[in-house]
Amino acid sequence: MSMILAAAHDMYGTVLAQMGNPTPEAPPISDKIMQMVRYLTWFVLLSGVGAIMYAGGRFAWEKWSGGGLQSPKMVAGAMIGGVVATSAGTIMNAVVGT
Repeated sequence: MSMILAAAHDMYGTVLAQMGNPTPEAPPISDKIMQMVRYLTWFVLLSGVGAIMYAGGRFAWEKWSGGGLQSPKMVAGAMIGGVVATSAGTIMNAVVGT
C-alpha cells in the first residue's frame, strides 16, 4: 500500500512541477462587463438617493397631515441599503480575498 502511495505522490509531484505559474489574463469581453458594472453602480446610487428623497418628502407629509409615521423606517432602510451597496466591493474583497 505504501508503495502505491509513494508512486502516486511521485507522479502527481512530477505533473504539478511541470505546470508553471500562469499569469492572469482578462477575459475577452471584460471591458464591457466592467462598463455594465459601473452603470449598475450608478443606478444603485441614484435609486438610493431617490429613495431617501421620497422618504424625506413622505416624512414631511406625514408630519404635516398628522398621520402615523412610517417614513423614518424608510429613511433608515434606504441609508442602510446605501451603505451595503457602496461597500459591496470591500465586502466581496473580504469574503473572497486576494
